[in-house]
Amino acid sequence: MKHWEITVDADGIVWMGLNTAQASMNKLTAEVLAEFSEQLDKMDQQPPTGLIIQSAKSSGFIAGADIEEFKQLDSPEQANALIARGWNLFNRLASVPYPTLALIRGVCLGGGLELSLACRYRIAVDEPSTRLGLPEVLLGIVPGWGGMLRLPRVIGPQAALDMMLTAKSLDARRAKRAGLVDLAVAPRVMRESAVGLIRSGRPPRRISGIAAVMNHPVIRPIIAMMARKQVQKKARREHYPAPYAIIDIWQKADGDALKIPALMQGIVGSPTTQNLVRVFFLQERLKSLGKESSFNARRVHIIGAGVMGGDIAAWCALRGLTATLQDQSAERIAPAIGRAGALFKKRIRDPLARRAASDRLIPDPQGHGIRHADVVIEAIFENLAAKHALLKSIEPQLKPNAILATNTSSLRIEELRTVLADPSRLIGIHFFNPVPMMPLVEIIAASGTRPEAIADALAFVRRIDKLPLPVKSAPGFLVNAVLAPYMLAAMRAVDAGQSAATIDAAMRKFGMPMGPIELADTVGLDIALAAGQQLSDQTTPPQCLMKRVEEGHLGKKTGRGFYEWSNGKIASHAAASAIPEELAEQLIMPLVSRTQSLVAEGVVADSDLADAGVIFGTGFAPFRGGPLKWLSERKMP
Repeated sequence: MKHWEITVDADGIVWMGLNTAQASMNKLTAEVLAEFSEQLDKMDQQPPTGLIIQSAKSSGFIAGADIEEFKQLDSPEQANALIARGWNLFNRLASVPYPTLALIRGVCLGGGLELSLACRYRIAVDEPSTRLGLPEVLLGIVPGWGGMLRLPRVIGPQAALDMMLTAKSLDARRAKRAGLVDLAVAPRVMRESAVGLIRSGRPPRRISGIAAVMNHPVIRPIIAMMARKQVQKKARREHYPAPYAIIDIWQKADGDALKIPALMQGIVGSPTTQNLVRVFFLQERLKSLGKESSFNARRVHIIGAGVMGGDIAAWCALRGLTATLQDQSAERIAPAIGRAGALFKKRIRDPLARRAASDRLIPDPQGHGIRHADVVIEAIFENLAAKHALLKSIEPQLKPNAILATNTSSLRIEELRTVLADPSRLIGIHFFNPVPMMPLVEIIAASGTRPEAIADALAFVRRIDKLPLPVKSAPGFLVNAVLAPYMLAAMRAVDAGQSAATIDAAMRKFGMPMGPIELADTVGLDIALAAGQQLSDQTTPPQCLMKRVEEGHLGKKTGRGFYEWSNGKIASHAAASAIPEELAEQLIMPLVSRTQSLVAEGVVADSDLADAGVIFGTGFAPFRGGPLKWLSERKMP
């Protein structure tokens, strides 16, 4: 077979190892599924003692279906055929008379988990890379190969809907506690455990008690209603139909998408699905950047223990690097260490792993870590003279191949590097706040920057599991440059008499995660004013902004800005008035126009990268495919 490695052990157990040809990770292509079906045909003729399905790749179990096939769907008939392919095959697997087991090591997502759910048993290997989930909703589609049928029966409908509607994934231990897998075992005993479970004769895992009652057709409408209410808080049906379809298909068709063909055709052919699939491939493109570099950072040194610098250091430690954090004194570093402890507690459940992450974050007031670091990032306040003095002092201490980077958000690389003996080595690595939440990192290069420095910086950002976006040195780079005119337009609208609540409501309705006025309050109105003056051609700032800054009402951090704030949240939203039909487009067009011009100026290489940067850097509505994709569709008759 082209994609499967088949062996039969002395006990008559068939071991099928998936090794999808010409792919770094396993995926369920049409060829892979056809070969699997052929193997089932053979086992129908000569049933084995048992069947164990595993990965023959070190990169993981199965990452899911072949997303490329979704791009090629041209008709409702093709969509139904694609769904039927996996649905019928996995139903066949679930009905074979011999015991079957999925031995899951590494990522097990989408169709990979649906295949596993069709097996009688599941074992998850307990190591950091193992994750189980059904993230189809992120692509605007549903788990149509049996996930909506079997997951509620295995872990209960509430837990199953939560996983499917949020794209949440579970590690091996949590999957065991949830009942998703039978065992969570160490790698050294995984094969023995698989054989033992296959030979055990145990019945397949099923829910019982109250969870089973919740899956009864009479009770399902109640559970479905509760789930819809939760979805409505985060996603509008007209923007994101897939989560509502998951609930409907589970409630009305017991998870069989083929029973509601009109619903499925509407989803697969919708602009939302097409755009979310586009966003998936944009993300994959960003993930591919930096692969040409062999640079492998192990130690990073951050100078400046403020919110940005401290959180960059904490994130690097979380991702396995040794991070030394420098500031003028241990007292200045202490708050960053405290924030890091909270991050580690939230992200790492294993106490030993959490302690190891804490040990990797080292306070370093004297800056001894510079000499040993593979990456040095300055993240002090935005003052050219101060940064000049710092960079000049760092350069003689660097290892020859170390990255020297600045996290500046407003100063040009050309101005910062003038004090260096080798100006070509300085590069911008620009994170966004909050660092743990924002996936994008801009990699800024000026004319004459070393190509290898760019490639190494891209590799470093991927090493810490962020999405790198290469841009040229220019005011605001990409993300801040497009945000400035957008927020300015919103405040001009306030000056013109529109309420902040109505403006924010209009943009949330458009699909933005947060309105521009609330965003300004969150960032800080003093920072918004300074950024606007730097990045805008307007000579006079908006009066509503100037007035609040002069009065000391700077937004969230002072408890009052455009909104009243309490405990980090808006205390009370003023009711939005009727939203003018054209308001959202009026506000978003400056962002879109600026994105266009930055592509034309070569600040970002092409429109796809620009769309990716604005989506992952600003939260621009993913279902619209990016600002330039939205503009192209808007212009169509």
